[in-house]
Amino acid sequence: MFLLSKIFWIFAAPGNLLVLLLTVGTLRLAMTRRRGGFGFIAVATVGLLAMTVLPVGEWLLVPLENRFVAPPDLPPRIDGIIVLGGAVDEAVSGARGQIRLNRAADRLSSAARLAQRFPEARVVVAGGNRSLFAEEPAEATIMREFLVERGIDPAHITLEARSRNTDENARLAYEEAQPKPGESWLLVTSAAHMPRAVGCFRAAGWAVIPYPVDYRTAGRFTVVSELSLSDQLALVNGAAREWVALLVYRIMGRTNALFPAPG
Repeated sequence: MFLLSKIFWIFAAPGNLLVLLLTVGTLRLAMTRRRGGFGFIAVATVGLLAMTVLPVGEWLLVPLENRFVAPPDLPPRIDGIIVLGGAVDEAVSGARGQIRLNRAADRLSSAARLAQRFPEARVVVAGGNRSLFAEEPAEATIMREFLVERGIDPAHITLEARSRNTDENARLAYEEAQPKPGESWLLVTSAAHMPRAVGCFRAAGWAVIPYPVDYRTAGRFTVVSELSLSDQLALVNGAAREWVALLVYRIMGRTNALFPAPG
C-alpha cells in the first residue's frame, strides 16, 4: 500500500494531474492537427485559472483544520506526547549532516515546547523512511536529535522508526509505547492531518488528546485570493491528499469513521 500510494499520488496530485492534461492535450493537437486535445487543455486551463483567482486550497483545508482544536486547558499530568513524522527532510538532513525541517516544522517545535512543559512525560517520535528508493535516515532518528538539542532528556524519548504512513504510525507507536489504561497522551501533528491521525489511533485502540499544530489557514472561508498559483497549488495538493486518504482509509478499515470527529 505504501508503494501504491506513492505511485498513485504522482499522477493524482491536482497540480500534477493538470500538467498531465495539458501535456496530453498538447501532444494530441501536435500529432493529429485537430481539436482532439482541446478538451484536455481546456480542463487544465480552467483548473489552473480557478486555483489562481479563487482560494480553492483554503476552502478544502478549512474543514480539515477546524475539525479538532487544541484543548485550552491541558490536564495537570501528561504521561506522554506522540509527535508524528512529516516535518523532516530526510534526504537533505542525511546529505548535509544538519537537521533540515520542512513546512510542517511546527510539529517538532510544538512537541519540544510541550516536552519542556511536562518534563516527566514520555515522548514518542514516530516516523520511518518515507522514500521509495533512497536509503535515508529514519525520520524518528532525526526528530530525536532535534528534541535532544532542545534539552529534552534522551531517556524520555522513544523511537518508532518503522512506520511509513499514518496507519503504521498509530499501530507501531502503540507497540513501542505500550500505554497503560488511564494515561493521558497528547497527539501532535498538523491540523489538516489530525482527523485521519485520530481515526487511526482510535482504530489502534489508543485514546489520545488531539493537539493540532501547523495551521495553513485562518480557519474561515474567504472569497478573495492572493493570486498566487504556487501557494494555492501547495494548499490544494495537501488538502486533496487528506480527503482522498480519509476515504481510502475508511474503505480499508483503518479508521472507524469517514471523517473522525471530537468526542
